[in-house]
Amino acid sequence: MDPIAITLAILLVAVIAFVSNRVPVGIVALAVAISLWATGILTLGQALAGFADPTVLFIASLFVVSEGLDATGVTAWAGQKVIGAAGTSTRKLLVYIMLLVAVLTALISVNGAVAALLPVVVVVAVRAGLAPSRLLLPLAFAAHAGSLLALTGTPVNIIVSEAAVEAGDRAFGFFEFGLVGVPLVVGTLLITMLLGSRLVPVRAASVMPRDLSDHARVLRSQYELATPPNELIGAEGGIAEVVIPPRSSLIGLKVFPGMCTPSGSLVILAVQRGGEQVEGPDATLAAGDTLLLEGSWDALDEHTADPDVLVVDPPDVLRRTVPLGPRAGWAIGILAAMIAALATGLVPAVIAGLVAAMAMVLTRAVSVTQAYRSISWTTVVLVAGMIPLSTAFMQTGAADLIADGLLGMVGDAGPQVALFALCLITVVLGQLISNTATVLIVIPVAVSVAATKDVSVLPFLMALTVAGAASFLTPIATPANMMVMGPGGFRFTDYWKLGLPLLVFFLAVATFYVPLIWPF
Repeated sequence: MDPIAITLAILLVAVIAFVSNRVPVGIVALAVAISLWATGILTLGQALAGFADPTVLFIASLFVVSEGLDATGVTAWAGQKVIGAAGTSTRKLLVYIMLLVAVLTALISVNGAVAALLPVVVVVAVRAGLAPSRLLLPLAFAAHAGSLLALTGTPVNIIVSEAAVEAGDRAFGFFEFGLVGVPLVVGTLLITMLLGSRLVPVRAASVMPRDLSDHARVLRSQYELATPPNELIGAEGGIAEVVIPPRSSLIGLKVFPGMCTPSGSLVILAVQRGGEQVEGPDATLAAGDTLLLEGSWDALDEHTADPDVLVVDPPDVLRRTVPLGPRAGWAIGILAAMIAALATGLVPAVIAGLVAAMAMVLTRAVSVTQAYRSISWTTVVLVAGMIPLSTAFMQTGAADLIADGLLGMVGDAGPQVALFALCLITVVLGQLISNTATVLIVIPVAVSVAATKDVSVLPFLMALTVAGAASFLTPIATPANMMVMGPGGFRFTDYWKLGLPLLVFFLAVATFYVPLIWPF
């Protein structure tokens, strides 16, 4: 069978699998790489080369850096300060939230920024008397626009920058994406302000994220503590509520408020059984008892992971509600150093990312366990598994074949028409499958079209980045869109109402504005 036909068949099956949403995207990506090897299209080394690609390692390192900012309370502090300044005005809240998520996205990725701000935005909406849906869809869409503010905004930016180098041109600068990102953020904000009240539906939330900002006060009241709530959760330490499970070795242990746990690193503040205080010299632990423990965050992390107790709210979650924790300065400094290294090109991007990730662990901004857990392995496997498909497109001539067909359709209309056609393909596919996978599929075609037209590949690659970010029409287009679906109570058909004018705007920017900044 012809190699081109095999490659296109693998692509078709992969797209169907992505769209069906019945097979995990990581499995689909791995199946693509394995299929390319099994059919003889690529060697074993080529099929697995994605897992050693610097782009993949850089993307993984950024998740750890993002975790450092979140775990040390930097994100919580930024959210509280900026959103708190907006008061209860709907218009002010929209402006502040959209600008904040756009800036955060540029530093810690779309999904990380939306996930970090989602609970805060819901709480702010409720306190302002607004349906959370009015703020959550703009939150997700502004994050997509913000992903074009800097190299670190999305894996797609990193991928196209590396693709430009491989095509014989130069890499995009760290802030160079902002030349198109700033107009996109401003346009997204203006369109939302003008049309949002009519196009963003008012829905009742089906799932609400918990508001842990007042958690200390709730526990203080439930356990009848005299300690002021601000002294229960702080930068250095906090509290944790645990339950004694059946067969725990702690059953039968005599306890009283104020005593240290057997490890000596935590203090028992209170014990309850069935909602009543367990006190007295003969009080012993039984299955189902709840304990309120106090100690340093590190000690809480360590001892609440013990199988002898079941933690109600992990300390790691509560710690994130504390603005600017003790290692926040380290996290901010590491981020600034990484950005400086990336902006100046002092070292390769992957080295800057890896050193920043290591520094987050060494300064204890994140633990080793947190670092591994923070990495979105689905994203890593998706990118690593789909890179070989791009290789196969170039190696077999499939990209040239598609490019020739595309050029045959547009004729002598010029590179801008070909650019529009490529962007249109990208935005259509991007509503159904991962925008990262979409861009990886279209990049070889774009490179081939640019070479055939004998023009610069830079406007094509930057336009693909913009088109890839225009994933507005469906909740399955990006994880960020899916994150806001439950808390916003959105239906599948709610996204396209505001999403369609934004998509048209992004498509216009990709087609007409991008070539002005990066000429053919």
